[in-house]
Amino acid sequence: MISDELLKKVKWIEITTRKVVDGVLSGQYRSHFKGQGVQFSEHRLYVPGDDVRHINWNVSARTREPLIKKFEEERQLTVFLVVDGSGSTCFGSSTRLKSEISAEIGGMIASAASYTGDRIGALIFGDEVEKIIPPKKGRQHVLRVVRDLLTFQTKTRGTGLSKALDATGRVMKHGGVVFVISDFLAQGYERSLKRLARRHDVVAIRIVDEREKGIPELGQILFEDPETGEERLVNTSSYGFQKWFKEYQNEIEKNQKSALQGGQVELLNILTKDDYGEAVVRFFRARSRRKK
Repeated sequence: MISDELLKKVKWIEITTRKVVDGVLSGQYRSHFKGQGVQFSEHRLYVPGDDVRHINWNVSARTREPLIKKFEEERQLTVFLVVDGSGSTCFGSSTRLKSEISAEIGGMIASAASYTGDRIGALIFGDEVEKIIPPKKGRQHVLRVVRDLLTFQTKTRGTGLSKALDATGRVMKHGGVVFVISDFLAQGYERSLKRLARRHDVVAIRIVDEREKGIPELGQILFEDPETGEERLVNTSSYGFQKWFKEYQNEIEKNQKSALQGGQVELLNILTKDDYGEAVVRFFRARSRRKK
């Protein structure tokens, strides 16, 4: 059973994301993410210049007139959310954790997809894939996706991003849109990401807390790795630590940039202190302009 507090949170996410979707996001989403396939619409008479490969010879033989198949763009998409539930997402130095922001962004995207009649599915992972929500349509299904993103607790604390991307490829049989919502504090996922991006439109939404980009000089502090539980006492005021941390962050940024560029995946960075709704809207607007 879900507590009253969590039910209120799910309702709050639905209301707040709907405001953003109603305002601008649904239009930006609709204008950019279009169906990637085509479907048969009707027959029409052949005219010179038409592709003869589209002539329906069986129907033409019955009607004794050359009829060609008319196709139209298939608008319905399958939108899939790949959401990181690892231990490192249970962190936030502002008002909300990275995991909460991930759930709210996922809810916003799910709402935008439902406006255009698209199917929406999700996968939640820690060190292993722990939850798969098959793609479906409808408001109740969207609410289920939001609820699960918000309430599901992974049993494993590591970040098995490569496994999650491979599982997504198996679930998504046809081309669609995949949003990977994670802090991307993982290794060895480059090939899986590139393989997924060959068949699908992949967008990486990276959730970052400002304290992960720099640690103030506060003297001796006991740190705990949220994914392994390992503890270590560190002098944050020492030159050696600050130098190491800066180099460590630069290496992470370099590896993430290389992985995303290699897979031709677009990146949206979200800071936990920022207005994520505005950031997502700006991203859709900028992306739409680039695609024109």
